[in-house]
Amino acid sequence: MTASSLHPGALTPAQIEALDERLLAECMKVRFFPLVVQRQQGNRIWDVDGKEYLDFTSGWSVAAVGYGHPKVVEAVARQFRETSFATTLSALNEPSVRLAERLVGLAPGDFQKKVWYGLSGSDACETLGKMVPLATGRPKLISFIGGYHGMTGTAAALTGHTATARLPASGNVVKIPYPDPYRPVFSASPEAIGQAVLDYLEGYLFKTIVPPELVGGIIVEAVQADSGDVVPPPGFLKGLEAICRRHGILLLLDEVKIGMGRTGRWFGFEHEGVTPDLIALGKALGGGIPLSAVVGRKEILDAYTAVNMYSTAGNPVACAAALATLEVIEADGLVQRAADLGRYLLDALKELQSRHPLIGHVRGQGCILGVELVRDRATKEPAARETAKTVYRCFENGLLLFYGGLYSNVLEFTPPLTLSHADVDEGIDKLDRALSDVEAGRFPDERLGKYLGW
Repeated sequence: MTASSLHPGALTPAQIEALDERLLAECMKVRFFPLVVQRQQGNRIWDVDGKEYLDFTSGWSVAAVGYGHPKVVEAVARQFRETSFATTLSALNEPSVRLAERLVGLAPGDFQKKVWYGLSGSDACETLGKMVPLATGRPKLISFIGGYHGMTGTAAALTGHTATARLPASGNVVKIPYPDPYRPVFSASPEAIGQAVLDYLEGYLFKTIVPPELVGGIIVEAVQADSGDVVPPPGFLKGLEAICRRHGILLLLDEVKIGMGRTGRWFGFEHEGVTPDLIALGKALGGGIPLSAVVGRKEILDAYTAVNMYSTAGNPVACAAALATLEVIEADGLVQRAADLGRYLLDALKELQSRHPLIGHVRGQGCILGVELVRDRATKEPAARETAKTVYRCFENGLLLFYGGLYSNVLEFTPPLTLSHADVDEGIDKLDRALSDVEAGRFPDERLGKYLGW
């Protein structure tokens, strides 16, 4: 009997890793350490050897209410027993309309709204990229360098991240700089970078290669996550909204990674008081079950029939999971908890910065935070390899962290919103020791092996 014919629980970690390397395509992997997951509960993950890890990732911001929340588990099991599958393409189901009603109620805006369902953040952004030009008759779209909107065709074209640099792009998308206060463009100061980007958009781009009457929509993240968890300066989103309104352009907010309470508000854009025309949601929405949504203007989502559909989208099990997840977030006060916990974590990270020269910048909003590692604080030279080592050493210490950024040098913190202050203290201690080991040269290059992440 071969290893592959055995029940997965009978495989050793080495066998699982070997089969993974032999059978699973490299184009679907971003690996930082050799974690073989056996069990998850709450804020903790256990590997097949029984080692316990504190999770500061929530699986790229998916497990916002923690792993295996009893209310979500109960809702999924109950719904699966009752209706294991029903496609919204050709049938109706109650959980899909109840969830749509809930999402429409959460989204701001005094206009008629509808909901589109998909399976991932990529296809939600794909919907924006498809439907906005079709519905408006304006072919151009504007996105931001560093924005990450997905890996499917149109979503990848909207993305301004190195992860999609080798993929074919779309000629109808124009990318402009995002206002990063730590690495500002146009030689602007951190305080002025937001206005500098807005001036570039309206005062230069619109007057040269992209007339505004050709632009159907501008897609933006309220916190630019995968480029390094960049928080724009106050007033930027409000200024962008004003430009859109002046020129009849739709404002499109990608809330896939930061929505559902992570920033300390239901949506990240609420910190600026803006009203998007369309909102892309995913990740945390399904509570661990694949589900995405677009919420926004009826006239855009109703512009054509049967041009953007997926056979398993809006299925009752995923929608039931989402309804339970929203109930947990609301009943347990996780939106406010994200704000309070985020401040506590941010303060702890800034204290680490005072003791670790590798830390160049600490930033965040609620429970999405970034720690940018540099080899020199004056030159801001990215410390990419040191970042990979730090994340791997944290893994060895029992803490799960991922990293990202345009230079692969930003530690990302997107923990479950159910984290406690004691969990934060434990994680900070593990990170503190990892940074000390890397700074002291106690982590040799060869230990990283193939686990180089992005």
